[in-house]
Amino acid sequence: MIRKKPWNRVNLPVYSVSSKTADNCNMHIITYASQISMQPKRFVCGIYYNTQTLINIEASGEFVLQLLADTQYRLVDLLGKKSGKTIDKIGRLQKRNELMDWNDFYVLKNCLAVMQLKVINSFEGGDHKGFLCDLTAYKNLNEGNELTLDILREKKLIRI
Repeated sequence: MIRKKPWNRVNLPVYSVSSKTADNCNMHIITYASQISMQPKRFVCGIYYNTQTLINIEASGEFVLQLLADTQYRLVDLLGKKSGKTIDKIGRLQKRNELMDWNDFYVLKNCLAVMQLKVINSFEGGDHKGFLCDLTAYKNLNEGNELTLDILREKKLIRI
């Protein structure tokens, strides 16, 4: 018998968002990210409400979507289960020597790829706010396999 709900049967990639304002940089975990157009290259990303990432994206209108490597599953506790409103995620990542600069954003140097996105529209999406974005720059950083929901399930980091 199939126990998972249909939307939990899909093995989605896990991303991190790097966002910034003049006085705040933050990172966040998302799985609600999808390319929706080949020409121009566009993505839709869902950002959870009441997060520092949402504040940063609404203020700046841009962010970096980072495709995480399967070896980066331990970052989920810091980037996905803790709030950038109460802890300095960037400071913690700097102490671990996890970051590098790319296009004036902090990015995870061990992620597979980075994509800079510019917001062109937003919409209400239930417990997330949706952002329609144009791809403005990208770079493949490392070889490897992507982090997926199934890996997070295996590591018991998520329940779905």
